[in-house]
This record gives sequence, C-alpha cells and structure tokens, in this order.
Amino acid sequence: MKRATRFLALAAFLATSTAALAQTACDYTAPTPLKAGAQADIATAKYDGGKIRIAYLPMGTEFNYHVALSEGIKSVAAASEGVESFLLSPYSGSDLAGQMGMLQDVTAQADVDAIILISFDEHALAPLVKEAVNAGKVVVIINSDIPDFPTPVHGVIGVNQRKVNAELAKWAQKRDGGEARNVGILDGEPGYLATERAGGFTDGIEGSNWTVSARINGGWSVEKGNTAAMDLIQANPGVQVIYASNDYMALGAALAAKALGRSDLEIYGYDGDTGALENVAAGEGITATTDTSPVIMGRQAACFVIDLLRNRKQGGYVNTPTRIVSKDNAVEVLKKAQDLFPQPAKAY
Repeated sequence: MKRATRFLALAAFLATSTAALAQTACDYTAPTPLKAGAQADIATAKYDGGKIRIAYLPMGTEFNYHVALSEGIKSVAAASEGVESFLLSPYSGSDLAGQMGMLQDVTAQADVDAIILISFDEHALAPLVKEAVNAGKVVVIINSDIPDFPTPVHGVIGVNQRKVNAELAKWAQKRDGGEARNVGILDGEPGYLATERAGGFTDGIEGSNWTVSARINGGWSVEKGNTAAMDLIQANPGVQVIYASNDYMALGAALAAKALGRSDLEIYGYDGDTGALENVAAGEGITATTDTSPVIMGRQAACFVIDLLRNRKQGGYVNTPTRIVSKDNAVEVLKKAQDLFPQPAKAY
C-alpha cells in the first residue's frame, strides 16, 4: 500500500510539472533583477529600430542540446517580421579559443544587434563580452541562471539549476522509499554550470541517508562520461546511484552500466536531450532526467532579445520551465515532437 501511495504521489508531481511546461513561444516569465553591477543598461544598445540580426554562439555543436536551442531561436526569428538569426560555433565543446574568436568576429559585425551566448567559462569570456556590450550589442547568456556574470550583460535566460537538481534528488529519494543509497557523481568540466548542477543534487541529499562515495569529471560528453563511469563503477562497486550533470554523461553512464552488467544502477541526468528521453522511455539505463526543453528555451530567448531591442526593456533573469521525466511520462513528452530536437527515432 505504501509503495502504491508513493508512486501515485510521484505521478501527480510529474503531471503538475508537465503542465507547467506547456507555454507558448513568447510566454516567458517576467525578468527578475540580476545582482548589483551585473546588469548592462539597455541604453548601450545601438539598435536603430530596423531589421534585427541575432548571433547565437553556443559552446560546441557536438552537443545536440546546443543545436536544439538554435532550432528554437530560428523558429521565432523566421516567424517574426524583420528578424534574422544565425549560429556560429566550434564543433568541440572544449574549443574555448574557437568560441572566443567567433565572439570577436560577431562583435566586429556592424549589422549584428544581439548575441545569445552559452558560456562554459564565464571568466575567460568576460573581457570579450564586455567588448561586445561596449560595441552596442545586446548580450544575453542562455542555458544559465548566473546572477552575477563577471561583466554586465543585458539578460540571462535558463533554469535555476541548483534548485531543480535538488528537486530531482528529493524525487529520487522518494522513489526509493527513503532507503539508503551510495551515490557516484559525474561532474562536468569545472565552471558555474558544473558547480550548480551537481551542487543542487548534493544539496538535495544533504542530511539524508544518501551519501556521495565517489565523484569524477565526466567531461560533458557521452564518450568521456562513459569512460568516467566505467572507472567510477569499477573502483566503487558499492555505488547504487549515479548522478550525471548532463544527459550526455548520463547516456555514457548507461552504456557503462550495461557493459559491466549493472542493471541495478539508478542513473539520473539533466537537460532533456531527445536521446536521453528515449532511453528513459525504453528503460535502457537512465532512470530519470530533468527536462529543460531546449527548443522552448531557445524560442523564449529569441522573444526576450526581440523585446529587449524593440521595447527597450532593461532585462534581467528569465526562468524557463522544467519537468522531471521518468518512464511514467517519457512517452507523453516524446509525442510532442515539435518541441524536440533532434526528432525522436520513431513516432510515439
């Protein structure tokens, strides 16, 4: 009876979070202020009221998530009169020098009005972001909730990563009925994103009978996550749960668990990558993930930028919706293929 009650409660939570994600393209939440000194004044923008050109600079197109954000941005630009967008990115997520060079290039382009930027290393990019703002570009950091980027920016849009990962940890503990677990963590490359995501999960288990017994850098990718998970599991056979700071590392961990015959492992991810959602639906290793719906986030980012330019809003932080996806609701999510990129491998 207790088990049935527990799973009914989890199902109700999933239904509520899924409903919260059902928003139209430009129905984003009202911006909240960034920390003192972190907000760039919209008066610095040199936009003259004509055609809008938006440059989107992610950190590596090797990550489908970053391309999914682009799909959202492109769809709003295409549907908006007088708006154009383009993507410029190195392939590798570790090619910081490549991204820095591209940021300098778009800053020098007089017809670029706004830059939407993903930052893996905010301190390295800060001097170039400052140059872009000084050049009259509107700069928005996407897929982040950083309240104090090292140099003022016009806006930040993304998810409260620490909060939602703490919620995922609480959800996982409830799923397991409060039983004790040994946890292994796959961190991303050092930086704000990695700190907030894994930090949220450890916040969520603090004071409980879930303990972190091992953690290792999983490098953000499937390949590196697979190697790291293999090492972690073999060195720590008592690990029962793996938390990965993105879905690519979670997919890598699922491959490692399968290779090592560890079907008992629970694996939790973060992002909402289509491949991870399909893995969850098929029961192929990932137990659950936090879906941040990158296509929807991209749409809302484009709307935010257009509002900043045309309506001279002062900007701030825009929080985008999330939901926890498990086997119970994964198919429902995958049925809405228009909100996913890449498209699911099959119709659901």
